[in-house]
Amino acid sequence: MKLRRLITIASAVVLMAGLYVGWTYLRDNRMGNFTVPAGFYVYPGMNSADVFNTLDTLTHIKHPKALKAVMSKKLVDRYIKPGYYRITEQTPSVQLARMLNNGWQSPVKLVIGGTLRNRDEIAAKIASQLLISPEEIRAAFDDEQLLASYGFTPENVFALIMPDTYSCYWTASVKDILDMQKKAYDAFWNGERRSRADELGFTPLEVSILASIVKGETNYEPEMPKVAGVYENRLRRGMLLQADPTVAFCFDYKINRILLKHLKVDSPYNTYRHAGLPPAPIYVPTRACLDAVLYPDLGSPRPNLFFCANPDFSGTHVFAATLSEHNRNARAFHKALTARR
Repeated sequence: MKLRRLITIASAVVLMAGLYVGWTYLRDNRMGNFTVPAGFYVYPGMNSADVFNTLDTLTHIKHPKALKAVMSKKLVDRYIKPGYYRITEQTPSVQLARMLNNGWQSPVKLVIGGTLRNRDEIAAKIASQLLISPEEIRAAFDDEQLLASYGFTPENVFALIMPDTYSCYWTASVKDILDMQKKAYDAFWNGERRSRADELGFTPLEVSILASIVKGETNYEPEMPKVAGVYENRLRRGMLLQADPTVAFCFDYKINRILLKHLKVDSPYNTYRHAGLPPAPIYVPTRACLDAVLYPDLGSPRPNLFFCANPDFSGTHVFAATLSEHNRNARAFHKALTARR
């Protein structure tokens, strides 16, 4: 009888142990350990305790002791990789540990847009969204050998940058970012657009240069083809472009108003003194600006050669085919400006 009882007790213990082991395996490997989805960053130097504390503030951990035990068993402190990670309600503890150890990140959105006219500002804007430092990006913009591998130079690197929203990893390198831009650049400059540029007598770089001037003149996309048309009409007639944004570029955009003294600056970018296009883009042009140059509104029935700010202060412009018309428009704007002041 005693032997039978011992066997029964032993069997029960083995069963309970098996159930516990099975439950532990299911809990850690198959069952989600979190109540709500969460995204979190792992910075260089963080350890498993830092990750646990971060998750504890973002979501409810169903089995906190089990999570700590799994991260310890999986040696997360030794293998943890920086990155941006996302968990859901279905993420088990072991899956989280494997994500951290192997760097199985979730992509983030990289927004390249807005006012992009200064290399330092561009570097800071990109770096603010990724782990990379602005100094690394800025150095890449000055790296002749690196940029040459993409077909660009430090002077014309603005043409390589294609404003858009991209999906990438938070730990993306400078090369990853430049590869992304070159891929977007090549996708934009398809056969149709290259043929169109050739019809107009432009290279893709020249289109980017003129598009950067258009970007400097207006952010109103419906008007961009007209602005581009004015400058293309001027180029065809051998007229100076006389584009204020190119003068502002000569002063690193640190002047609030273009005065007559500024027009005398001796720079190949000053289109009040030098004919034709400047040597390189003065802004990062958007796709809308590039297409405006490729498909301009030249004006009808007469080609537009001038434009000035609209006296209704809408941010748009008034266009003219002759200097006398332009002078009337300019007087109307200055009269409205004086009245407003």
